[in-house]
Amino acid sequence: MKRLLMCVAAAVGLVGCGSDAEELRQWMEQQRKEAKPSVTPLLPPKKFLPQPYESVAGVDPFSTQKLSVAIKQEAAQPNSLLTAEINRRKEPLEAYPLDSMSMVGSLTRDNRRYALLRVDNLLYQVKAGDYLGQNFGRVTKISETEITLREVVQDAAGEWIERTSTLQLQEKGR
Repeated sequence: MKRLLMCVAAAVGLVGCGSDAEELRQWMEQQRKEAKPSVTPLLPPKKFLPQPYESVAGVDPFSTQKLSVAIKQEAAQPNSLLTAEINRRKEPLEAYPLDSMSMVGSLTRDNRRYALLRVDNLLYQVKAGDYLGQNFGRVTKISETEITLREVVQDAAGEWIERTSTLQLQEKGR
């Protein structure tokens, strides 16, 4: 008897769900019919008009002829800044860029000031006149908190100029 009652209850429950499902299908179909998509149409592609290359007769900026002329001009008028730097022997700290160096202290010995630089977890002593960095940097002044140096770099026009750079004392914990 109990089994019969459970079967009847299950059948009634399924019939009730079936009508809900049908009602749901009808509602979904109605919503599909009423929905109007609002997609803006794509613009047609612009017509491509090829342009002729007009500088064919001009001098190729990468030609060996142009490069050899520039080298001859520079050789005829050597820049004294660069000539002096190229002809000297390189020092060990010139193999590292300035941003890889950090000033960690300074000391005075025999009335001469030295700066302590950390490069690749090694400590170096530098004094005025020493070279460091990859731009022909020469130390011009050392104070308790910074190293001032003169570098020889190329400007936007390709000319070699001097610029002043500094390395600041790094606080502990950096």
